Amino acid sequence: MRRRSFVGGMVASTVALRVAPPAWAQGDPLPSWNDGPAKQSIVDFVARATTAGGRDWVPVPERIATFDNDGTLWTEQPMYVQIVFAMDRVKAGAARHPEWRTTEPFRSVLADDRAQLALMGEKGMLEVITATHSGLTTEEFRQTVIDWLATARHPRFKRPYTDLVYQPMLELLAYLRANQFKTFIVSGGGVEFMRPWTERTYGIPPEQVVGSSGVTRYAMPQPDKPVLMKEAKVEFIDDGPGKAVGINHFIGRRPYFAFGNSDGDQQMLEWTAAGAGARFMGLVHHTDAVREYAYDRNSPIGRLDKAWDEAIRRKWLVVDMKNDWKVIYPFELK
Repeated sequence: MRRRSFVGGMVASTVALRVAPPAWAQGDPLPSWNDGPAKQSIVDFVARATTAGGRDWVPVPERIATFDNDGTLWTEQPMYVQIVFAMDRVKAGAARHPEWRTTEPFRSVLADDRAQLALMGEKGMLEVITATHSGLTTEEFRQTVIDWLATARHPRFKRPYTDLVYQPMLELLAYLRANQFKTFIVSGGGVEFMRPWTERTYGIPPEQVVGSSGVTRYAMPQPDKPVLMKEAKVEFIDDGPGKAVGINHFIGRRPYFAFGNSDGDQQMLEWTAAGAGARFMGLVHHTDAVREYAYDRNSPIGRLDKAWDEAIRRKWLVVDMKNDWKVIYPFELK
């Protein structure tokens, strides 16, 4: 790709995503990354993958890049954003469900008893999500997500959750797309929770979002006006081994480039690494308690333990957030 078209593509992507491009005019594709091995390994891989005739050249149709969402593209602490959304939905629906005041896990949600919720683990949270994400049409649910994101604020940063996306990763997404990679989200989060906002926030359209899903049912409540109703049944969990399954099922090509941040992403990276030719596997390590959060092996949210060991053993990239990123969030550039 000629340099002029590369820079032009980057700037166009940047304008759409509200990412400041100060260094791109000088040809730096990743200006919010500190110079060092992490940044260089990305640039080197993209150069090798896109050099026609080179040993590691990847044909354009096969340039697939997959990214986890929570903790990889935006902040996941102190609680997964979709869980916060579900808890707010419980509070909003409490008047219509008086039984929730005495029934777990809803009682603990209404009492804001997070210690008790933690004891109930994933099972309790799945019950909350199932109850609050069903009984609506897909369009009604989409609008509910959009309305909530417009008003909800992060408890520490007091900003909309969509402000808490990682500037360096926005640049990486744009850089890959400028080099004709197709970027996908492959997340344990709900696919219908993510699709309403990923295109505006990341430049990733809804058809390139793979996530956990519930059962939907076709219905015709009014003549000639079909709807899809969300039911209280889990269809697919896109986490851990499910990520490799989801990639195969919904994308149909093995990635050449994959990024995650936790043990839930290990199998996605292993699946990517198992393909022929040069592949790129990366993990975001949260090491910056001042600008964001610092956590890894013992965190109940975004635990990075076994995947970290695997990355070290297999020499995958582990990004040190504190040392490798000049800024964390786009608003730091203002």
